[in-house]
Amino acid sequence: MRVEQLFVSMRLVIGGCCAACLLIGSAAAQLPVVRSGDPVPRDVRELYDAGCRYLVTSQEPSGSWKDAQEGPGVTGMAMMVLLASGEDPNYGSYRAPIRRAIRSIIASQDAASGFYGGSNRGNSSMYQHGFAMLALAEAYGVVDDRTLWSEEGGSGKGRSIGQSLELAVKLAVTSAKQNPNGAWRYSPDAKDHDTSVSGAILMGLLGARNAGIEVPDETIDRAIKYFTVMTGLNGQVGYASPQGGSDATTSIGTLVMAIARRKDLPQYKLASEYLKQHSQGTTQQSPYPNYTRYYRAQALFQADVEAWEQWNNRLVQELKAQRQPDGSLATQAGPDGGPFASTALTLLSLAVNYRFLPIYER
Repeated sequence: MRVEQLFVSMRLVIGGCCAACLLIGSAAAQLPVVRSGDPVPRDVRELYDAGCRYLVTSQEPSGSWKDAQEGPGVTGMAMMVLLASGEDPNYGSYRAPIRRAIRSIIASQDAASGFYGGSNRGNSSMYQHGFAMLALAEAYGVVDDRTLWSEEGGSGKGRSIGQSLELAVKLAVTSAKQNPNGAWRYSPDAKDHDTSVSGAILMGLLGARNAGIEVPDETIDRAIKYFTVMTGLNGQVGYASPQGGSDATTSIGTLVMAIARRKDLPQYKLASEYLKQHSQGTTQQSPYPNYTRYYRAQALFQADVEAWEQWNNRLVQELKAQRQPDGSLATQAGPDGGPFASTALTLLSLAVNYRFLPIYER
C-alpha cells in the first residue's frame, strides 16, 4: 500500500529541513523538478522494488542483516532503504521488517554510554554508530513505536526511538568535545580524525536535529569548520588532511555542508563545483563504489539537480547491468561491505529519486 501524499506531508512537517534549504542559492528556481511525489522512472522502481524484496527475505529473525560488515549501522542502512520506498511504515508491507530492525538497533545500544554496538567489540565502530543514529532519526516521528516492544518479536521492554536517539546524540557530542578537531574517528575516545567517519556521525546528528532532537550548535559548527579546513583549494575534501581527497570524501564534505545549511561557505562552492565537474563517468572504477554512490547521489542532488539527473541516469544503466537474479546489487564482498551492506548503500543512492526520507529533501 503506497500512501505517497500522506507520507510526504508527515515527513515535511516532522523533518523540517526542506523549506529552509529551498531559500539557499538557486534551489527555489528548481522547485518543479525536486518536489516530492514526482513520478519515479520505471527502471528505478524495478531495481528498487527487487532490492527491497531481497533485503526483506535476507533479514535475520533478530531484525539485523549479517554479512561481511554486520552491525547496527548495516541494519540501519537496510532499514532506511525500506523507509525510503514510500510504503507506509506503520501499515504497509514493510511494517514488520522495519520494526524488527528498529528493535535490533536499539537493543545493540549500550545503556550506559549510548554507543550502538558498544557491548559487542566486533561491531563497535563510530561508523556503525553514525549510520544507526541516522536510521533512527529518519524513523523518528513516522514510525509509531508505542507497541514496539510489546508486540510479537518484542522483548516486552525497551527504549523508545526518541530515548535511544537522545542517548546516541549525547555520546557523539561528548566524543566531539574530547576531540581536538571537533571531529570523529573509529572510537568514541579517539583524538585523531577522518572525514569519512566524521561524515557518518555528522549526518546522524543532522538527521537527529532535523527530527527535533536537541543537538548543540557548537558541535555542528565545529564539525563544519573541520570540513572547511579539510577542503583543498581545488575543491577536493581530503580524508585525514586537506590533501589526497577522493570522490567519496568530496561528496561527504559537500553533503554535510549542504544539510547543515552552509551553502554560503566558499568551501562548499569549491567542493560542489569539483564534484559536478568530475561526475561525468561511472563509479565502477572507484575503490569503494557503493559507498561513493551513496554519498555522491545525495551531494549532487543538493548541489545541482540537473547534474544529479544526468549522473542518476548513468547510474541506473550501471545498476541494471549489475543487478543479480535475487535482486541484490553486489556480486561479492568488497571493501565497502558484503552483499547486504553493498546492496543497501547502492539502493540508498537510488532513493533520492523517491525523496521520502527527510534527509533527502532539498
